[in-house]
Amino acid sequence: MSISTDPVAARPRARRTPRPGWAVWSLRSTATLHLLGVLVQAVLAGMFVTGDVDMLTWHRNNGGFTYGMLFFQLVAAILLWRPVRGPAWPALATGALTALETLQVMLGQERVLIGHFPIGVLGFGASAVLAWWTWSGLRTEDT
Repeated sequence: MSISTDPVAARPRARRTPRPGWAVWSLRSTATLHLLGVLVQAVLAGMFVTGDVDMLTWHRNNGGFTYGMLFFQLVAAILLWRPVRGPAWPALATGALTALETLQVMLGQERVLIGHFPIGVLGFGASAVLAWWTWSGLRTEDT
């Protein structure tokens, strides 16, 4: 019998610890609704820049919904982290995304599109990663 000296082989395998269903589902639902809002924002912005001026009002109204969902997502991520003792990174990432979207809203209101558009693309990517992780990286106690 030989003893392995490989430090990678000696490490225990990481496992996903089950979390209470309410914590997981609150983060999943808010992250998914936020991502949906971000997707609709992109569609509405595209319709506006191609000439449908009425879509700017829809874009503004949907932006309020999307921004609100992000705050609910932040609360859900903090609850997963602190009382449930889940990972901290979703709360930190959602906090960073909240700061980024706050800047994006300010730039959009001032019509500074050179910053508003790229931040929107970055926010879409970050929102997609966060939503994907809630569905693939979290387990509930029921599963």
